[in-house]
Amino acid sequence: MHIPAIPFIHDAGLAAALERRINDKTKPQGSLGVLERLARQIGLIQRSEHPAVARPAIVVCAGDHGVTAEGVSAYPQSVTWQMVENFLAGGAAINVFAQQNGCALHIVDTGVNHDFGARAGLVDCKVAPGTRNFCQQPAMTQEQCERALQSGMQFAASLDCDVLGFGEMGIGNTTAAAAIMAAITGAPARDCVGAGTGLDEAGIARKREVVERALQLHANAREPLAVLAAFGGFEIAFIAGAMLGGAQLRKVLLVDGFIVTSALLVAAALQPALLDYCVFSHCSDEAGHRRMLDHLKARPLMQLDLRLGEGTGSALALPLLRSATAFLERMATFSSASVSGKND
Repeated sequence: MHIPAIPFIHDAGLAAALERRINDKTKPQGSLGVLERLARQIGLIQRSEHPAVARPAIVVCAGDHGVTAEGVSAYPQSVTWQMVENFLAGGAAINVFAQQNGCALHIVDTGVNHDFGARAGLVDCKVAPGTRNFCQQPAMTQEQCERALQSGMQFAASLDCDVLGFGEMGIGNTTAAAAIMAAITGAPARDCVGAGTGLDEAGIARKREVVERALQLHANAREPLAVLAAFGGFEIAFIAGAMLGGAQLRKVLLVDGFIVTSALLVAAALQPALLDYCVFSHCSDEAGHRRMLDHLKARPLMQLDLRLGEGTGSALALPLLRSATAFLERMATFSSASVSGKND
């Protein structure tokens, strides 16, 4: 399939212009720390000296996983569709946080094992009613994997937004994400597998054994798309595609927690420049996420001990992105204000 070429965002002239604007603000140089880095990054992504966060959107993708048959979750698979109903009813944490932060919210069924019918507010991109058990066979066929990726690219292209955040829902998807992480980074399963929905120590040990067994079964899956097909979920593949499609259109990509970052591991392995477009909202409390971020050399904005998913971290990071672009537009400058001590 065609993977869009993603250019690196560096532009020496624009970077210098943004630096001059930032340093001309009435503050000691560098004193706004990460917000200055964000302002530069968003400006380079948007190719503008006047970057803006005006139309943020978060896409929450839902899908079921055949690996739940191995007893890797504290909750039954039916919770996936029940939570989708909760999203549609406006009762989940992501609904609250998205509304609080003025963010459009899109709920996408990429492969839930449930027939929702035609529903207002639900985007139907269902590939199949859940993946297969990757302890027995690849989770997806190559055609299914490519279809989910392509759907994600197309959906990202259809959205009128300047910031695109990602969230997910799918019982069993921390197991899929852990297997993807191990396959792409080479980390041992023990460093990738965590409690997920709340497993006890025995449950974590069982989940680790499942991932180790699957890694042995699919040892020949080495290329990014082969890894995704072997272990991924339809929601993970859709997010990977949406990241590629969003970056192609110069959207800021707001990355949530463990599962979303596993999609990025695949997408960035396909197009390394994709990382230039990513803002990492937080470091999840799920075991393995910090190691994922370290592998990507990523610096998260927040540490809130979150492990809910749904894109909650992305929604909570939006005020920081808005603050970064707001100070650049609205702070007084040394050039125009009667303030001395520019470099104090």
